[in-house]
Amino acid sequence: MADGPAGTHPRPSRLGAALLVSAFVVATCGLVYELLAGTLASYLLGDSVTQFSIVIGTYLFAMGMGSWCSRYVLRDELAIFVRVEILIAAIGGCSAAALFLLFDRVSDFRIPLYGLVLAIGALVGLEIPLLMRILKDRLEFSDLVSKVLTFDYVGALAASVLFPLLLVPHLGLMRTGFLFGLANVGVAIALIVMLPGKRRLRAELAAAIIVAIVLAVGFALSERLQRSAEVAVYGDPILYATSTPYQRVVITKRGDDLRLYLSGNLQFSSRDEYRYHEALVHPVLSRVRAPRDVLVLGGGDGLAVREILKYPSVASVTLVDLDPEMTSLFTNSAMLATLNHGAFRSPRVHVINADAFSWLRANERRFDAVLVDFPDPTNFSIGKLYTVSFYRELARVLAPGAMVSVQSTSPLVAPRAYWTVATTLEAAGLITRGYHVYVPSFGEWGFVLASNRPIGPPAPLPAGLRFLTPQTDALAFVFPPDMARRAVPVNRLDNQSLVREFEAEWAVYEG
Repeated sequence: MADGPAGTHPRPSRLGAALLVSAFVVATCGLVYELLAGTLASYLLGDSVTQFSIVIGTYLFAMGMGSWCSRYVLRDELAIFVRVEILIAAIGGCSAAALFLLFDRVSDFRIPLYGLVLAIGALVGLEIPLLMRILKDRLEFSDLVSKVLTFDYVGALAASVLFPLLLVPHLGLMRTGFLFGLANVGVAIALIVMLPGKRRLRAELAAAIIVAIVLAVGFALSERLQRSAEVAVYGDPILYATSTPYQRVVITKRGDDLRLYLSGNLQFSSRDEYRYHEALVHPVLSRVRAPRDVLVLGGGDGLAVREILKYPSVASVTLVDLDPEMTSLFTNSAMLATLNHGAFRSPRVHVINADAFSWLRANERRFDAVLVDFPDPTNFSIGKLYTVSFYRELARVLAPGAMVSVQSTSPLVAPRAYWTVATTLEAAGLITRGYHVYVPSFGEWGFVLASNRPIGPPAPLPAGLRFLTPQTDALAFVFPPDMARRAVPVNRLDNQSLVREFEAEWAVYEG
């Protein structure tokens, strides 16, 4: 930028300080937009490692292209920097809302997703070279590089810490996008106001104010936009929705059908969940003589615990679920507590909110029965809970003659993934028997029994079950040829083969 006559610009130190602060804001906002895209991709497309990897790679490539394009900016660097800030604010600030609203309206969601990542990355890549050129006449070269990069890296650290700990849990994805868009456009407005020659930037100032108003309205209406997008995705009225540090929790209700979704994946329908939970619980407890101490891993809705409490011999149920929001919701909501028959308020039930892997490693107590009710292995963070390392820890806490049941996805849709669970349990030293039942909301669904002793027939089942009988229990262990056992590898922490098998088989089924 060519300097004018003396006295026509603000003092270098004042403008220089403002520009260095803008480097911090630029870096923070840029990384937040990248994290928003990666999180949304993992929520909506699954496989968080793949989605984050592609988003980060695409974003960094786009930044490199933006930096390369900065060479063609030959004059008016500060004015162009302001315009870039306004563009980033508009595109990045609205990115989360736009992606949510587009998800079910486009044939290939990856096109708008990576298009936005490329656009934001290119603009962010353009900013830093422009900033350094603007500051080159105000700072020594060594000071220039060290200060700009310091503010840039500190901003990136701030974003990476704030995003999972504060922004997503308390604001959600849409509000976070709008908030940081406002920060970007705020930098643009501040720089325009500081410049004595701001009259020539009247159009930019007007554009910045309009963008700021749009972003502020979006921030205020973000919950309504989120619900509108989710209604389109889920197809039913949304009764409750919240973002926790671990997942997006959505509950829908149409007529008498109450449904729980975690990060977009259906967990149960109140019309037929009894089939799933009776099949998860009773084949285990009916094969353990007078079970007293029962462990449930996952199952934060309390529906499995409801079934466990039907056994008078059970003195203690320990439930370990990562998300306190889930267990609190199904404890304190009258409607949801009715579904689980107030299971979490029973004096026999003890709820622990912790990572199941870490908790299991530290636990020394032994249990007569264990119910493993984790979500499907859609990503590597869940996949670790299906590995031989995890199952060895599980085997360690089993009392003599104890038994385990593991929900294991559909043996019809994903037979290789299903039998990987059984193979991995066996690699941990356990004896297994697979079984399956039909749950209308999910289709043919599979479980695996595992024990440190041979698995025999069941004892009499509790009275009042709606689905499971001695006859349906016996039939559940019969597999037709299309669901018969396959030769599959053991799922280990260092290969996570189960996640890849699951993703590939469900992708074929869903087209």
